[in-house]
Amino acid sequence: MTEEEARAWLDRQFDVSRGTWERLEAYVAILLEEMEQQNLIAESTRPHVWARHIVDSAQLLPLAASAGDGAWIDLGSGAGLPGIVVAILSDRPVQMVESRRKRIDFLNSVLSRIGLTHASVFGGRVETVPAARAAIISARAYAPLPRLLESAIHLSTEKTIWVLPKGRNAQNELEAATRSWQGVFHVERSVTDADSAIIVASAVRSARRKARG
Repeated sequence: MTEEEARAWLDRQFDVSRGTWERLEAYVAILLEEMEQQNLIAESTRPHVWARHIVDSAQLLPLAASAGDGAWIDLGSGAGLPGIVVAILSDRPVQMVESRRKRIDFLNSVLSRIGLTHASVFGGRVETVPAARAAIISARAYAPLPRLLESAIHLSTEKTIWVLPKGRNAQNELEAATRSWQGVFHVERSVTDADSAIIVASAVRSARRKARG
């Protein structure tokens, strides 16, 4: 996907308003500017930021379209991918979870500079986030699937939709996780890379706990 194709995809999928384009462009500018201070994205992806990062994040929204009311919780948000992009493209409350101080400061600065009042940052480890009823949980390059589920299960309910980009390891990670976790899992192909995939899950629960019960 080229940068031009990425912008066209966004326009088709979300009918992007002028104000939303301005926020997306402002975020990209801030992201690339901050790259001089900290390694937020791989340097090799800088020329392809719209395809590799903006669309790669935005494609999670349609996959979670059936979610009920409630917050979108993004684990290990780092540069704000997908959390910032989700907040720009939707009105759903977004909580980004990040433990690294410089990343926390960066995320809070972005929220302030582009005026995203329905998004917030929790500074700490995922395991320490107070138990919540997330409508959607996302995580991009956060942890292998079994550890990801273990760390965040307290934030979910049976109705929570998990949207988890897993690159080319999606099927292997899913097979590893289903030894200890049950739920409704399926794999969606990424629109930005035919070899990459996204794990979508709901009704996630520990198989061990069920066995003990």
